[in-house]
Amino acid sequence: MRTVGVLSATGAALVLAAGMAVAAPSPPPPPKPLIGEGQVDEALKRLPGFVADGMRKTGVPGVSVAVVHRDKVVYLQGFGVRRTGETAKVGPDTVFQIASLSKPVSSTVIAGALKDPADWDRRTELPGFALKDPWVTGHVTAADLFSHRSGLPDHAGDLLEDLGYDQAYILDHLRLEPLTPFRSSYAYTNFGFTAAAEAVARAHGTSWQKLSEDTLFKPAGMTRTSTEFSAFAHAPDHAATHVKNPDGTWSPRFVRDPDAQAPAGGVSSTARDMARWMRLQLSGGTLDGTRIIPADTLATTHLPQILSQPPTPPANRTGFYGLGWNVSYDDAGRLRLSHSGAFELGANTSVTLLPLEQLGIVVLTNGAPVGVADAIAMNFFDTAEHGKPTTDWQPLFAEIYAQVDGAGRSPIDYAHPPAGAKPARADSAYTGTYDNPYYGKLTVAADPGGSGGLVLSLGPKPLRYPLTHYDGDTFSFETSGENAVGRTGVTFKDGTVRIEYLDKTHLGTFTRQ
Repeated sequence: MRTVGVLSATGAALVLAAGMAVAAPSPPPPPKPLIGEGQVDEALKRLPGFVADGMRKTGVPGVSVAVVHRDKVVYLQGFGVRRTGETAKVGPDTVFQIASLSKPVSSTVIAGALKDPADWDRRTELPGFALKDPWVTGHVTAADLFSHRSGLPDHAGDLLEDLGYDQAYILDHLRLEPLTPFRSSYAYTNFGFTAAAEAVARAHGTSWQKLSEDTLFKPAGMTRTSTEFSAFAHAPDHAATHVKNPDGTWSPRFVRDPDAQAPAGGVSSTARDMARWMRLQLSGGTLDGTRIIPADTLATTHLPQILSQPPTPPANRTGFYGLGWNVSYDDAGRLRLSHSGAFELGANTSVTLLPLEQLGIVVLTNGAPVGVADAIAMNFFDTAEHGKPTTDWQPLFAEIYAQVDGAGRSPIDYAHPPAGAKPARADSAYTGTYDNPYYGKLTVAADPGGSGGLVLSLGPKPLRYPLTHYDGDTFSFETSGENAVGRTGVTFKDGTVRIEYLDKTHLGTFTRQ
């Protein structure tokens, strides 16, 4: 009798063939470190050139970099200026907004606040927070929300933030968002992440900033790190956010206040502070001989929780998301932890850790995402492993960010009405007050400036958008904020108005009152 695939009680796989038991092949040996001290030294020698090259090619005004290796800070340097038009230089203690690099920092805070790795799987309870499916609401955990597998749509709530709504309003209205399958679909959501962090802080009877200070920032000596925008804005040595102008120059035209999503994107820090944090990460939660974060709860943050990127050419590597971390494995089987941060209004950051090599780099910049931070990090690691960069990373990352930026733009060119466009009706056909359970009140009124056009007002402040006629009952306006997508359509029909860019999840139709 021939039996295939028998598993013994001890877990050893046996194949029984012709009456003979044959042990299955042994598992491959664990990966070994491949980067020596000399290779790191060579990469460090070339690092200033990588930074200078990236700044020269893109014009990004300021960069700050830290590298840690074997529990030592082996590189710490600032480049460029804090604000264009001024002479103040970027240094290791210049405070930057780190955008979504906040996520692995915040998962470190939660790891320090929890007593046991199993606590990551406790139900998230926060007054005002619920999801569309009551069953999911009753089962969603910090691990689900920190790994973006709750079923919430991509970047759910971000457009409410752009309109000026506060954290409480946004978290309360996530219940209206449609859900994809729970724990089997990945979609990056700042406010789901924020809800989980705020729930842990509330369970500890404190604010998110106080929990972060007491659990991580103070014990780790991260003296210039905060989760509050006011701390960044009032820091004497801080880097202003910059965007690129049409002529290729950069200017600090916008201010990005991320307080509503503080755990997901609100941290500000310095290269020196982030170097201490990287040392803590690579040492399993200790720093200078002192245990700061429990090893087991921290290690849980480094484990894959959900597939985030299927295998894609040319490398065909699979990407995962852990708890606040992008998690991947290279061809040698080594764990790689990474995360980028990007504010379209003027910041781009990157961190990469190779725990087996005890090597990490963080790059902070004060320019909108054009790939500089990511390219510097990749050039450094390529040089440490291969002696030189394996490709020209800068244009590759620039293209990735350009694709992300263009993804939400309308296929319709509203700046150029079609030939034979129909005229609009009288203003009275459109003016009035409209309501929407998700986005709130909207008003359309004649331009108070007397120009004869219409102005749409939306949000709690409210924000005002002059309407430009396109065709018949369709108008457009220029979007603004972190998630701006250029011109978007505004269509009036049967007592309703639909705003195109707010309607990605079919929540963008307002009804006349």
